[in-house]
Formats: sequence, C-alpha cells, structure tokens
Amino acid sequence: MNKQLLMRRYEVLGKSAPLFYDEPLELVRGEGVWVYDASGRRFLDTYNNVPHVGHCHPHVVAALTAQASTFNSHTRYLHENIVGYVERLTAKFADSLSMAMLTCTGSEANELALRMARQHTGAQGIIVTSCAYHGNTEAVAELGTAFMPEARTTQRVLAFPPPCSYRIPVGASADSLADFYAAEVAKAVATFSQRGLGVAGILICPEFANEGLVMEPPGFIEKAVDCVRAAGGLYIADEVQGGFGRTGEHWWSHQHAGVIPDIVTLGKPMGNGHPLAGVVARADLIEAFGDWGMYFNTFAGNPVSCAVGNAVLDVLEQEDLLSNAVTVGHYIAERLDALQAKYSIIGDVRHKGLFFGVELVSDQDSKQPASVSAMRVVNEMCRKGVLISRIGLHDNVLKMRPPMSFTHEHADILLETLDHCLADL
Repeated sequence: MNKQLLMRRYEVLGKSAPLFYDEPLELVRGEGVWVYDASGRRFLDTYNNVPHVGHCHPHVVAALTAQASTFNSHTRYLHENIVGYVERLTAKFADSLSMAMLTCTGSEANELALRMARQHTGAQGIIVTSCAYHGNTEAVAELGTAFMPEARTTQRVLAFPPPCSYRIPVGASADSLADFYAAEVAKAVATFSQRGLGVAGILICPEFANEGLVMEPPGFIEKAVDCVRAAGGLYIADEVQGGFGRTGEHWWSHQHAGVIPDIVTLGKPMGNGHPLAGVVARADLIEAFGDWGMYFNTFAGNPVSCAVGNAVLDVLEQEDLLSNAVTVGHYIAERLDALQAKYSIIGDVRHKGLFFGVELVSDQDSKQPASVSAMRVVNEMCRKGVLISRIGLHDNVLKMRPPMSFTHEHADILLETLDHCLADL
C-alpha cells in the first residue's frame, strides 16, 4: 500500500471519503476484466459494473476519441449522435417508454424522475425499501434508507422491508409473502394519505441490488405497483445497477416481473465509465414535465457521450454479451450452489445473470448474519487477487458483479479463490 499517497489523499479529500479494503489499492490500469496496481500486479475485477463491457474496451475508447477530436458541445444544437442514440436506446424498451432525457449520473436521473413524478401527480410521497440507495444529491439522499442521514428525518419518504424470500418475517408464510410485502406498501400509501402528502410513486431497484440481491416473492412487484397506481402514483424502476443486460435474459431487470414502469432511470454501465445516465419514460410524462419546467443539462448527452453510449450498445450486441451473461451466470450459480453445500456459513445463494449475492450466516437455523466473516472474505479475496464487495441490511452478503465479458475461465478463478477463502474462515 502506498502510505504516502494515502496520507496525501486524507489531506485533500478527508478521511471520510470511502476506500475499498483494509489495505487500499492503487489501481493504475484496466483491461477487460482485469485491473492492475502500481506495482504491476493484476486483480480479477468481479465487482465493478461501471466498465460494463470491460475496462478500456477498444471499440468504446475509439468512439470516444474519434468524436472528442471532431466536435463536442451541449444538446442545444442538432446532432445525429444525440438523436440516433436516444432512438436506439428507447427502441429497447416497451413501446410506452418512448422518450428520454439524458443526465450525467444516476443520482441526477433519479432526482429528475422524482421531479417528474411529483409534477405529474401533484403528490409528494415516495415509497422505497428500508435498505435503499438511489444517489447522493440532496433530493435523493432522503430516499437512501441504507445509510443516508437525510432519510432519517424526511416526512415525504416511507420505506417497506426488502421483499426477501430467504428471511420470512414473523406473521408471514412462504405462500403469503407477496401479499405480506404488498401490505407493507399499502401501509405506506395509507400513511401518506393521512399526512396529506399523497403518493407520487414507488421507486425500486427491480433486482434489489443494495438490499442484498434478494429474490422477491413472485407477484410482489405487480401487487405493489397496482397498489401505488390505484392511489395515483407512478412506478419508477432504477436500472442503474441491473440495466443493459446485466440480468441476462432481458435488457432491463424490470422485465423479469412483467410490469412496465412509468419511468426508468439509467446510469453506471450506460457509458462504460464515461459519465452518461438518463431517464426513459412515457412520452406524455416527459412532454408535460418539459412544458412545466424546462430541463437542460450542460454536459448531459453531448455528442461525445452519445458516441460512447452507442459504442456500448454495439459491443453488447456484437459480442452477444446478454447470452454470455446467461451462460456464464448459470455456470457460476451452479458452482456457488456447490459451495453452499460444502460450507454451512453460506445461508443463501442468489443470482440474476451476471449478478450474484452469497449470504453468509453464523447459524443456518437462526440465519444470524455473519457480517464479520463477510468482511474477512472480501479482504482475503482482494489479497488473493480477486475483487468483490459486500452488501445487504447487515453487510453480510458477498456481492459479485463482473463486467459482461466475464468468461468460464474467469469464473473458475473467482470460484476457486472463494473456495479457499471460505475454507480459511
């Protein structure tokens, strides 16, 4: 570890600026699924979904470079890159989701979605899970029940428990889980009515990533959205983590439940590391919002950004990476199931395409979270050259979310290293 660089960082960024791992890495280069530190040691990156099609993909880099050396400006001029990209992007959604507004970050996208929902409904209340994170601007911090302080005092955001099929709440049964969690959403709707705020919408990450990649009971999303829509609210799907084919069988994670959102927010993988994000929504919502309060963002959706976005779509399609997510995803899931049978500390294995959650517990019966062990595994994996992280209400769920170009060979390295780390606990 470069202690001198760490001290310099503390001086200018402060000690609260987050860093991964007990011994922070100084990464200087990336290629495909690999990243390299200052000493030249390489690490298998199975965590970062920002380089969605791989670190420094040559096609993406070439598109960025070509457009940046030709012309770049804001969206107040006509440009084929901008129009062509949005046409191509919206074509991958349901017909009703036909317009988009571009932003630079997922936080901006979620903030814009909130403004749109509140303007359309005339209501203020937003419903999220009790382990949510949807960005870091002031407007979306109050949604961040996972760890944002603003969420503790807000009156216009209410949370319901993550709809987890592994941990069945008291008073519920496996057969009634969807109804149980939908009833929690209904309680939030009723509370907002009592407060006189109304319900503007429900905002969820459809693969429940920050919640530990929980597997929601079948039918829950439909029941919850029906409840919110009956009260006049909208369904906002946050695809910042699960979008662009991450879950394999579909382009968007919300498609698995078969419920079409009113608004979808995008970010992280959209630009493969370039700051590109956005909102895709019903045309009537975007048109009405634009008439009410014109939206403009100086840097969002510029010709360079749209060239990058187009290149990411090129790679996903030309390299058939959605199919790869299905094939390699199933392979990893089967191997993780085998590790679960081998190690009692693994309470549950969850997977959606190339997205995996492995919940560690100290006791199989009580399902007591093994948070300290999860932290040990994450750090030991790093020491052995494989990068993962942890998430969930108790930080006891190992989180693996590699670039979409991940292969069986890479999977073997990940799984063999995880096996060794679990054996050492």
